[in-house]
Amino acid sequence: MIRRVWKPAVFAACLLPLANLGWKGWKGELGANPIEVITHSTGLWTLIFLLVTLTVTPARKLLAMPWLIRFRRMLGLFAFFYGCLHLLTYVWLDKFFDLHDMVKDIAKRPFITVGFAGFGLLVPLAVTSTRKMIQRLGGMRWRWLHRLIYLSAMAGVVHFYWQVKKDVTRPLYYAGVLALLLGYRIAAYLVPKLTWHVVAQPAPAPSVERET
Repeated sequence: MIRRVWKPAVFAACLLPLANLGWKGWKGELGANPIEVITHSTGLWTLIFLLVTLTVTPARKLLAMPWLIRFRRMLGLFAFFYGCLHLLTYVWLDKFFDLHDMVKDIAKRPFITVGFAGFGLLVPLAVTSTRKMIQRLGGMRWRWLHRLIYLSAMAGVVHFYWQVKKDVTRPLYYAGVLALLLGYRIAAYLVPKLTWHVVAQPAPAPSVERET
């Protein structure tokens, strides 16, 4: 029932940012610099979808909703999709495939280098998102590979922070959300080990006080 009803609804909802951009473009409401608006919007939604993807695991465990895992791959692929649009906007609309100009831009503005790195980390995750690739890699190796999403999200936050010139409130907000999500994973990793360590310790022998 969840797959039949909610998956199409979530899929459609994930397309709303793109539909909104298309609607504004058709109405001529993208402002004086439409390329900048498209670049900023697609980049921001890439980061948002990365964070939402990382939210699935703690949400399904803390809220006791294991079925949320069904949406994680879709959300991750939408992060890659908007990342592709973000990169394509830069390469095509902004630089017109001028490789020399892009190289100069990367050397001059480090936040672009970090952005490229963050997107590059998403590529192997998208390529190995199918069930056949999970079987081919094996569950353990696949899980280790897909931890690259943590680095990609960090690169996305740094990319956003370095890009903003004055008001860094929004980048810091996303950095805080990412810190919480990573902090949860660190705690979830450490607590079972600490619990096991305590349980595994032999109980101290009861002390016998001498009667005086």
